[in-house]
This record gives sequence, structure tokens and C-alpha cells, in this order.
Amino acid sequence: MIKGLLDWLDDRTGYRGIIDAALFEHIPGGARWRYVWGSTLVFAFSVQMITGFFLWLGYSPSSQTAWESVYYIQYQMAGGWLLRGIHHFMAQAMIVLLSLHMAQVIIDGAYRAPREVNFWIGLILLHLVLGLSLTGYLLPWDQKGYWATQVATNIMGIAPVIGPYVQRIVIGGPDYGHLTLTRFFAVHAGLLPLLIIIFTAAHIYVFRRHGIKHKEPLVGPDSTFWVDQVLKDAIACLVVLAVVLFLVIWPWIISMGAEHPGADLGAPADSASPYSAARPEWYFLFLFQFLKLKQFAGANEVYGAIVIPMGVMLLFALMPIVGRWNLGHRFNIAFFGAFVIGVIILTGMAIMEDRTKTDYQAAVKLAQFESRRAIELAQAPAGIPATGAITLIRTDPAIQGPRLFAQNCASCHRYDGHDGTGQIPGKDTDPQTASDLKGFGSREWLGGLLDPRQIDSPHYFGTTKFKEGKMVKFIKEEMAAADEAKKSRMKSVVAALSAEAGLKSQKVADATDTELIEQGQVAIRTAAGCADCHTFHEIAGDTEIPDLTGYGSRKWLVDFISNPSHERFYGTRNDRMPAFGAKQLLDETQIGLIIDWLRGDWYTPQP
Repeated sequence: MIKGLLDWLDDRTGYRGIIDAALFEHIPGGARWRYVWGSTLVFAFSVQMITGFFLWLGYSPSSQTAWESVYYIQYQMAGGWLLRGIHHFMAQAMIVLLSLHMAQVIIDGAYRAPREVNFWIGLILLHLVLGLSLTGYLLPWDQKGYWATQVATNIMGIAPVIGPYVQRIVIGGPDYGHLTLTRFFAVHAGLLPLLIIIFTAAHIYVFRRHGIKHKEPLVGPDSTFWVDQVLKDAIACLVVLAVVLFLVIWPWIISMGAEHPGADLGAPADSASPYSAARPEWYFLFLFQFLKLKQFAGANEVYGAIVIPMGVMLLFALMPIVGRWNLGHRFNIAFFGAFVIGVIILTGMAIMEDRTKTDYQAAVKLAQFESRRAIELAQAPAGIPATGAITLIRTDPAIQGPRLFAQNCASCHRYDGHDGTGQIPGKDTDPQTASDLKGFGSREWLGGLLDPRQIDSPHYFGTTKFKEGKMVKFIKEEMAAADEAKKSRMKSVVAALSAEAGLKSQKVADATDTELIEQGQVAIRTAAGCADCHTFHEIAGDTEIPDLTGYGSRKWLVDFISNPSHERFYGTRNDRMPAFGAKQLLDETQIGLIIDWLRGDWYTPQP
């Protein structure tokens, strides 16, 4: 019955002939491992189609939902991390497989007549796959993809005459936003896969028409595609899949389970926050480094970005013509070898330069922190608000505090020796002229302030006009020869002043050391104590000397940063610090973000 049904189906469709033609291709000289690259590429693309479809089911392509949907896939959807990881790393595997396949074709001379058209189809497929990688990089709508895509699309704008128009069409207007994302998604998930399917079918058809290019003399008996070559192809495909799966779980392995497996997800894209760690994927690094050469600076950029790359691709396209002669074939192999060596050298230069750039390394660390922080905020009980994950980022002191500090405070102050984001300001352009604010208001920070060996150091007053002031002289004279009783009293003063700040990091210590704090409060109020000059609660001190009531608390810092020249603080003695609030240099929200960051007042996951 089944045989009859199959005979009927074959009579109507001729499927047996199709199967015979597909599986029993003649292979002169027998199956070879060197023939597996084409099949592994078809396998890799098939995996991309399957995983891409299931990722599509959870993806929402808009500037307000793209990052959120990728977060959902990565951290909440069952098996989503695996799907996304396979899709991400298989895309990179395809670049490697394409390179190996191309190397085999050029070395074997498989681009020569009558296979010229198939070689050109292969070049088209190479560009389509690179297009998939480029368009897919933006889809998570995170910082690294957003800013790296800007670099790539800006190169389009360099092209003479039509460049600006092409760039505008690609990004959907003058600015990068929702239309940019939807266009990239349409191209990535619709147009490019369709074109790849069409050209792959054409590639296979033309390949089967002319057969495998083999070396003479044959070293083994002839065979057919089924079963010997299929077995080798299947093993090669399994090896590719195994490598990809290893790369997916590698972050989880090296972190001993601390990191989530799968592909990275950076912080949500923020057009208002430049991303200094932006780099293209590794297979585009050579072009990135090439464009950095001084020969292509300024007006010559068009040569490095457009003219030379197009010239190189033209030489590749001309290989079938050049290779008609043996000397031409040798030239093609030498050209391809030189190209590969150049790519390796430029890629190595880019990696080594980045490793030695302290600013770039600091930017990478900051980007990694912001990425982890974005995930923490998204996983908080409140979750992602209706306004999107960007709201979490823009209202988070741990992320915005360092940025605002670097922009507004680091021209004078430091935070643990840097500008808050990890960058070291230039000694000539932005020298440190005010105190280091890491740990401001804590017992450690105040202990250093009241230490005669540190108070006039750059960490505190050493680079300000107060270096020779009354406070510095008092500490250096009184504490330099202090006995154990005075040192003990000063320790209680430090505890009492720090308790005024109400820091979250010292909540336990403040609750435990109530007796020590009370002793410090008494010491501040007594003769020759701090209240001899400073105001402290009910005891009024001199004006134009900082009020110690609530010292380091959020309210105290808001008032101080808003107007340090107020008589409650420094008055006319203020040393260059702007009135950020009074002069509307920063709004209330921005001041609050800086303060909350300095004080450590932000959401932290409960263990």
C-alpha cells in the first residue's frame, strides 16, 4: 500500500528523480574533507533561519521595546538564552566558514572557467552574509550596537554625491531612532534571508551543473555524494555546532556560574550618552583600524572608506578573468594571501592598541558595569516601567551619577583618582584643584580629613586656597602631638560627624556605635571642639564656615551644591565652586543623581 502511494506520488511529482539528482552526485576521486565547507555554510544558514524565527516570536522591533524584548528572550523566555547564543555565535561562525570556503575555491582554482558565474554568486553571498551581521548588530538596541551602527552608516555618508542620500534612507531620517531599527529589522529578517536563499539555490544549481573541481591525477576511486561525502559533511556540521555551543556556555564556565550564558546584552541605547567603548565585531576590526591610518584623515577618508575597499572587491571579482593563465592564478593566490595577512595584521593592531589605551579600557569597564546594572534594574521587583528600560537608566544614580560628575565636577574634583567613569583627566587640561570625593562623609573619608598627614594633601585641601587656612593649621598643630585621649576623642568626633550623613553603607555601624557617636557629639560641642567655629545643631558658629548640622546628608549636599557661596557654607570665602542650582547649571534631578551616587543611595539586589 505504501509502495503504491509512493509510486503514485513519484508519477505525479517525480520526487525520486529529484532525490537521486541531489544525493547521487558524482565525486571524482572520492569524498574529501576539503569539500565540507559548502555544506557547513548551508547548515549554518539553516540554523540561523530556525533560531531567527523563534527569536522573532519574542522580539518587538521598536526603539522602546527592542531592548526589553531581547532582555525577555535572554533572561525570562524558556531556552531563550540558548537560542540567542546559538544565533549570535553561528553568525560569527558563518564568517569563518565563508573565509575557509573562499580560500579553498581560490587555491584550487575553482573560480576558473566554466565556474566564473558561480564564483561571482559566491561573492554576492559573502556580501549578503556581511549585511546580515551588520544589520543584526543593531537589533538588541543596546549601547554597543547603537553606536557601532552609527559608525558604519556614517561611512555610507562619505560616498560622493549619493552618500548622504543613501545614509538618510538607511537610517530613516536625520536621526537614529525607531525608523532606523525597523528598517534594519526588515532588511535583516526579510530581504537579506530571501536573497540568500535565492542566491544559494543558484549557487548550488551552477555548482552541480559543472561538478566539483578536482585535482589531477585522481588519488582514489570515484564515489557519490551519498553516503561518503554526506557522512563527512554531517561530522563537520556537528563540529561547527559543538564549537558554537561551547562559545554559548563559555561565559558561564569561566565565571563558575556567576555570569549568564549566551550572548552579551549591553545597556539600553541612549542617544544622550556617548559610548566610548564602541567597536565593530571582530571581523570588521581590520577596516576600523585601516580607517584610522593617518593617510586617510580628513578629506582623504573617502579613499580609505570607499575607494580602496571597492578596488579590493573589484580585484576579487576579476579573479576568473585574471586566472585564465597560470601566472594569473598565482597572482590571485598571492593577492588573496596578502589580503589575509593584511587583515590579520590590522586586526592584531586594533586589538593591541585597545589593550594599551587606558581611556578605552576604562570605557569598557564602565560599559560592562552599566550592562550588569541595566540587568539588575530590569530584574528588580518593580521591573521595567511602561516608558521603557531607558527610564531605568536615566534615573539610576549608579549610572547617571558618574556621567554627571565627569561632566560637571571632574574639572576640579576626583573620585578615587579619576573622573567617576574611570577616565583620568589630563594634568594640564583638567588638573585636580579640589578634594577627592570617593567615600565623602564616611568615617574613612573624615578620618583622613582630620589626619595631620593627609589634610593638606591633594586628596583634601592640598590643591585649594584652604591649604593654609585655619582648619588645616588646627589639625596639623593639635593632632600632630595628640595623646591617646585626644586621638580617642577625635575618633568619636569622626563617628558623630559621619552619623550626620546617614550613609546606607554605615547604617549598621551607626546603629551599633551609639555610645561612641554620643561621645563625639559631646566632644564637638565642648570648648575647642568643632562647634567653636562651626554651627552644630543648637550651637551657632561663625558664618561663612560650613554648617555641620546634617553634614554629608542628602539635604545638606543638595543645599551645598546648589549654592556653596551661601553664608551657611563658605560665603565669600568660596573657592571657585559654582552655584550649580542657583545658577541653573544643573536641575534638581541631576543634582540628586550625583548626590545619591556619591552617597551610595541606589537600588541593590537583595542576596
